[in-house]
Amino acid sequence: MVLLIKVLQVILALSTLIIFHELGHFFWARLFGIRVEKFFLFFDVGGKALARWKWGETQFGIGWLPFGGYCKIAGMIDESMDLKQLESEPEPWEFRSKPAWQRLLVMAGGVLNNLLLAVIIYCVIAGVWGEAFVSNRDARIIASPLAEEMGFRTGDHIIDFDGYEPDNFGMLQADLVRRNPSFATVGRGGDTLQLYIDKAFIPEVLDYPGLFDLAVPFVVDSVMAGSGNAGCLARGDSITALGGVPVSFLQDAREVLALNRDSEIPAVLVRGADTLTTPVKVDSLGHIGVFMKTPRIERRSYGFFGSIPAGLRLTVRSLSDYIRDLGLLARPSTGAYKSVGSFIAIGQVFPSVWDWYSFLSILALLSVMLAVMNLIPIPALDGGHILFLLYEIFSGRKPSDRFLALMQMIGMILLLGLMMLAFGNDISRLFK
Repeated sequence: MVLLIKVLQVILALSTLIIFHELGHFFWARLFGIRVEKFFLFFDVGGKALARWKWGETQFGIGWLPFGGYCKIAGMIDESMDLKQLESEPEPWEFRSKPAWQRLLVMAGGVLNNLLLAVIIYCVIAGVWGEAFVSNRDARIIASPLAEEMGFRTGDHIIDFDGYEPDNFGMLQADLVRRNPSFATVGRGGDTLQLYIDKAFIPEVLDYPGLFDLAVPFVVDSVMAGSGNAGCLARGDSITALGGVPVSFLQDAREVLALNRDSEIPAVLVRGADTLTTPVKVDSLGHIGVFMKTPRIERRSYGFFGSIPAGLRLTVRSLSDYIRDLGLLARPSTGAYKSVGSFIAIGQVFPSVWDWYSFLSILALLSVMLAVMNLIPIPALDGGHILFLLYEIFSGRKPSDRFLALMQMIGMILLLGLMMLAFGNDISRLFK
């Protein structure tokens, strides 16, 4: 059942992204009177399709090979490599007959649509759910072994990375990698220190789950009903030692409690201005029957009008983060290319149960990713076509059809290589 839910989410998400992207090309082409011969979700390799129908001059359909989709525009060299159409004289309704600025908008239409889709989804998310995250303002870290090797210590408060002040504790590791800082400013005890970040650690950080954990102060929020410690512990008590072992945070206490199951141990606690010692009972699970004070959660709610600027801000943030991620891929020394994945990796991102918030969040991010990826100036991608059109606009010289066909073929080979890398990484991760 879990696999079915994940597969359904992947199919729905990719289908939505493909349709919106190709509709962008379709809209601008029809606006400028350019004939669109085919509009397909998935590829109809060998002319075979699950469904097809005709509307006006365009044949619509659903192909059988679920690796994307396409919008075949008359008079344009695309992935179909249909060069026969270029042997005849240009027709007024063909792509090649239109001014360069119109062709530029046709090619950019897919990217614009994907960004528009992301904005719409983020506006819905902001309006319906708002934002909620663990604030980094007063948070302290539990340093993992790798974090300690980099110079961080448990109890540190990370203030900034090269001047950038992170507000979301859950994004600290991602911020560290994406911003590639030279220094981290941390609060330690009563001092403020600057830690040099050795770039040699970045490949390990990319592949290390949980570089920083949230240090939870051992402060009692409430005592459970029926707890054996109801008479000795109270709301607001800050426990500083258990069984003679200092405990600064909840994580420090877990090992002590696990070693003292089904026993009574002395606890040192601060209550108001007093420091007290009291015996506490540890049950068979290593618990003392209290709820801890929760971390500070930053919550932001938006009305209808407030959700629009919030959606724009979330889109810009996702766009900026993904561009930084691509910057990591461009530096082989980081090893980020090992994280490139295909639809198998995409499927693993989706939750195992249907959740609209998670689905829409992932869909918005994928829409931003698709927009950015298509802007990369590789022939066969929209970015390659846009690059040649910009050259034509600024130089006044149009590249020959033979040159464009050659570049299209080179681009398709590059994309095939990228797909093989993605599938290879996915298969490697599955075996690991």
